[in-house]
Formats: sequence, structure tokens, C-alpha cells
Amino acid sequence: MLQISRKYVAEMFAHAREENPNECCGIIAGQGGSAVKLFRTTNSEHSPYRYNVEPRELLQVHREIEANDWDLLGIYHSHTGSPARPSPTDVRLAANWPEALYLIVSLAEGPDPALRAFRIEGGEVLEEEIKVV
Repeated sequence: MLQISRKYVAEMFAHAREENPNECCGIIAGQGGSAVKLFRTTNSEHSPYRYNVEPRELLQVHREIEANDWDLLGIYHSHTGSPARPSPTDVRLAANWPEALYLIVSLAEGPDPALRAFRIEGGEVLEEEIKVV
């Protein structure tokens, strides 16, 4: 289970809306399963169908996570025209970061964004609980 503050959920929703129609992406760092920092990152793909964290930003995020002895808890991105569940591309790319939760913000499920989290290992997708505090 991921424990995350309302502030970070609101930040992900705002990021998704601002980048629409392209997907947004970012990283959540934490300790003991609780989020301690959200990193907004640039989608170097600039695409409504794919995301890729800009490599220099990814390096900076990793350095800050290591310097603070945090964990990379999750990677988030938005789906602008589809539900908050992993696409086949999401599942394939998750092999690069098997320890991370994958959070998906959907702008397509109603007037308010939807947020869901998944653990993706070996092509298997398991939904994880999100506790918003």
C-alpha cells in the first residue's frame, strides 16, 4: 500500500491537466511506503500516447533520492484518453523499474481525474491500494 498526501495527489492531477493533451510524468520518493517528495518531470516524448522521463532530470532525481536515503516509491504518468490502468506499452516498459509502483492519472473517466496504482513484475499487473492522508 502506498500512503500519499492529498497535496501530492492534487499535484499529480494538476500536472496531468497542465500537460494535456500530452501525457505527464513524474517520480514519487519516500520512506517506509510513505511519499515524502513528488518530482514533476518532463515527458521527453511530448506525446499523448507515451512518456519518457527526460534523462537529465531522471539523473538529478536519483541523486536527490540517494542523498536523502529515500526509496523510489513510484513513477506516475497520465492517460489523457484512456482509463487509469496500464497499457501494453506501460507493462513492457515497467521491466526497467520492477521495484516501483506505477501510478496512473486518467483524465478520461469523468469530470475529475482518477488515480490508481499498480505493481508490474514480469508482465503481471497487480493493483495496489492507495491511502490518501
